[in-house]
Amino acid sequence: MTKVVKFGGSSLADAEHFRKVKEIIESEPSRRYVVPSAPGKRYKDDEKVTDLLYQCYNLSVEGEPIDDLFDRIIDRYDSIVNELGLDLDLSDEYLHIKWSIKHHAGRDYAASRGEYLNGKILAAYIGYDFVDPTMFIKFADDGVFDTDETDSLLSVKLAKHERAVIPGFYGSMPNGTIKTFSRGGSDITGSIVARAVMADLYENWTDVDGFLMADPRVVDSPKVIETITYKELRELSYMGATVLHEDAIFPVRSAGIPINIRNTNNPSSKGTMIVPISESYDPSCVITGIAGKRGFSVITIEKAMMNSETGFGRKVLEAIEKENLSFEHLPSGIDTMCVIVGTGEIAECKERIVDRICSSVTPDVISVEAGLALIAVVGRGMVKAKGTAFRVFKACAESDINIKMIDQGSSELNIIIGVEEADFERALKAIYAEFVK
Repeated sequence: MTKVVKFGGSSLADAEHFRKVKEIIESEPSRRYVVPSAPGKRYKDDEKVTDLLYQCYNLSVEGEPIDDLFDRIIDRYDSIVNELGLDLDLSDEYLHIKWSIKHHAGRDYAASRGEYLNGKILAAYIGYDFVDPTMFIKFADDGVFDTDETDSLLSVKLAKHERAVIPGFYGSMPNGTIKTFSRGGSDITGSIVARAVMADLYENWTDVDGFLMADPRVVDSPKVIETITYKELRELSYMGATVLHEDAIFPVRSAGIPINIRNTNNPSSKGTMIVPISESYDPSCVITGIAGKRGFSVITIEKAMMNSETGFGRKVLEAIEKENLSFEHLPSGIDTMCVIVGTGEIAECKERIVDRICSSVTPDVISVEAGLALIAVVGRGMVKAKGTAFRVFKACAESDINIKMIDQGSSELNIIIGVEEADFERALKAIYAEFVK
């Protein structure tokens, strides 16, 4: 059996956590490939190393000295090396990185060095080979991740290493410059490595016991989800659930590799299993999870007989596309079409979009209303349970919350409702309480 294990920044924040990570890795010989993040926060007001590196880059671009700030980064890594008692000298690495940042090697290069240095330390500490992903995780000229080339290069490379540490978060462009994924991208690297070695399991270690049914900042002590499918995870991640980077599921999903979310600080917990499909169903808890986000606006277009007007929807969406924007949802009626978009995204182009829509489809009425929050109620068991939508609406009604939008796909995997932002947290709590007794 082969496992790929990824450890987040909170799991590698200091020497104490490195010791926990080593114990976890050595407890199972199947944990052969390790993907580390950069050191995260050690305490509430601490700073993540990646943020410090971004600050160094910004100072360099502005022509300001970075020496004092970079010394803080050096101290962070040296404290880990010294406390672990490692015979590892990173002084040449520090000099090269500092020189490169000063000479404008690039924002992505600066940010990637957090994972690079942590990978060096972890490989030395656990006795694994170090594999720099620069030459094996590839992006195309337009910055889009190159799946096929990466899989080809990385699978050949890792076949030569029985055990290896591969830093997360970055790869390279065709010209050799460093390119990073979006923040949290080490999750994606772990998934890419798992597919490259055709792992039996991808373990993603973090600082929680698993994927929670709701945001713990809103709902008190929400339950841990034991099993969730890729589709359910995608829906919840899109709506703001943040234990795992939403793009991390795609490489392993195509290969049918399950993901196990685990807690570095509580390794005895089984965590959450993320699987391609699941037939398990608990009638006492129909839903898998609830998630939501604020910050949406709804563009409402009304026109008599719009359903008989060929190309009406396409023309409306073209008006948004011309501003290089995407839409979130399209709840519609016979003579009404609504387009849900991010409020921040249309702030500067709202008037232009309205003008284009008026010009192309001449609506009877058009309006743009901000202050909308979306909540997704997700669960593979919903298709088997009668009255799920009724229970969602009842929970909101009993809490005196007005539902402004409803959207449900034919797959019955999720129900999305829109409420006023002021009602967002109350709605989440009410729906959770309705389904989780």
